[in-house]
Amino acid sequence: MKRRWWKEGVVYQIYPRSFYDTNGDGIGDLRGIIKKLDYLKELGITIIWLNPVYKSPNDDNGYDISDYQNIMDEFGTLDDLQNLISELHKRGLKLIMDLVVNHTSDEHLWFIRSRSSKQSPFRDYYIWRSGKNGRKPNNWKSFFGGSAWEKDKATDEYYLHLFTKKQPDLNWENPEVRDKVYKMMKWWLDKGIDGFRMDCINMISKEAGLPDTDECDSRKTLRTRPFINGPRVHEFLQEMNTKVLAGYDIMTVGECAGVTTEDAMKYAGEDRHELDMIFQFELVELDFGPEGKWDIGQWKLPDFKNVISRWQKALHGKAWNSNYLMNHDQPRALSRFGHDGKYRRESAKLLATLLLTLEGTPYIYQGEEVGMTNIAFDSINDYRDVATLNFYQEAVGNSMDKKRVMEAIHYRSRDNSRTPMQWDSSENAGFTKGNPWIKVNPNYKQINISEALKDPDSIFYYYKRMIELRKHNPCLVYGDYTLLKDEDENIYVYLRTYGKERFLVILNFSDNISFLKLTEPGSHAEFIIGNYEVSVKTGIDKKMRPYEARVYRL
Repeated sequence: MKRRWWKEGVVYQIYPRSFYDTNGDGIGDLRGIIKKLDYLKELGITIIWLNPVYKSPNDDNGYDISDYQNIMDEFGTLDDLQNLISELHKRGLKLIMDLVVNHTSDEHLWFIRSRSSKQSPFRDYYIWRSGKNGRKPNNWKSFFGGSAWEKDKATDEYYLHLFTKKQPDLNWENPEVRDKVYKMMKWWLDKGIDGFRMDCINMISKEAGLPDTDECDSRKTLRTRPFINGPRVHEFLQEMNTKVLAGYDIMTVGECAGVTTEDAMKYAGEDRHELDMIFQFELVELDFGPEGKWDIGQWKLPDFKNVISRWQKALHGKAWNSNYLMNHDQPRALSRFGHDGKYRRESAKLLATLLLTLEGTPYIYQGEEVGMTNIAFDSINDYRDVATLNFYQEAVGNSMDKKRVMEAIHYRSRDNSRTPMQWDSSENAGFTKGNPWIKVNPNYKQINISEALKDPDSIFYYYKRMIELRKHNPCLVYGDYTLLKDEDENIYVYLRTYGKERFLVILNFSDNISFLKLTEPGSHAEFIIGNYEVSVKTGIDKKMRPYEARVYRL
């Protein structure tokens, strides 16, 4: 496989609304990001992924875009964005921006014109249908609850929205739509950005005739739905690559729900000329119950290992993985896959060890590097996420027990990852001098960046050391992956091999002492890094303390 900067880089995701506020309005802004760039440079990351900052009425926190070529007022101006690009590049850092082109806002000029009349030249920019026998055009459900169809009184037809009713889906079958999207992408690339994270990009092609889908909302059936991995999606992405992406030295990552490793090789294969990598959802859906997202199940380490191992092995030498444990749509990884109480520090470092020793580009989400945790607001009124609020309304309306509903929200809500960045122990965690748009997690007085920077043994400095280790060892970037002890319910062990170089990674995903039963690779092991002090630097100590992580060079 070819060596590329985006394979060797480490991405840091910024959710701008919650990152840092410079003007006291309680909302993070672009100038706030610029102010904190030296902190990110110190961490050692090389690429920033910025969640949407475009003009938006904020029905879904910026994923409902009303103007692709302008900036949301509360975030700043185009000049601020240009300044951010310049300041990043001065520091040797890259910027990738969110590309949201499955849908727009219903306040986008295209949709305003589209809904104005059936004869409008913009009518075919979106997906309009008449009802069937007094019912909606089909039985598709929105990802945020309810029907995916909304009737528009002006023309007595329905428009499709796979997300909120204020996010109408674009009609990618229309070549005019595609051309306008490609022009917009070039406009941003010419401004100097370094690539795109493409929102729900495998939904842009819908099956002809828009047939009914299985009523079951289980994620297990997602891949077979008529709006996932549609018949023309690869044609559209290859066209996008030819007309836009191939002309720039950039990186692209596509958010792709409901994909297999076979699908991934179509989207991100080295010879496919589509995307550089994709986000798959298998790992972050391990704890989905039979009813789907809001049905909280238990994840087991053998299943966790199986998902990671299958993706590591299948894509090696053929396509590129993107590795993440959380993002703005997921709960905090530490609260989900680690231990956010007694072993918060140890388990946060363990997860960092995993993330930064796998093949594929690693993605760190803001606050992950200091061990930020889930929030459990007492009242539904403190939540801001549209998906959370819709679930609560629907569940309570169906007479589901409120205590059970709130327990699901405490575990799963997207607001877990969206509470303000915890910079210091001052009021509002140093995020804002105003009233924050969403409440700060009360544990900010103990868990914050200021404290982390003072402590040489902090989670932050462990991330920094792990990033440095990865940068200087191509084996941890490009090496082959071999899982050992696949059935062990507590310990995760794997080898990375690159020519004559070998690394062994051992992770105890348990709050108990566990003993490693490992005959191979023997005593020729040099301890490189771990989250506990070790007395034995050569050879492998078989006793693993709670959430202990170790990396050896063999």
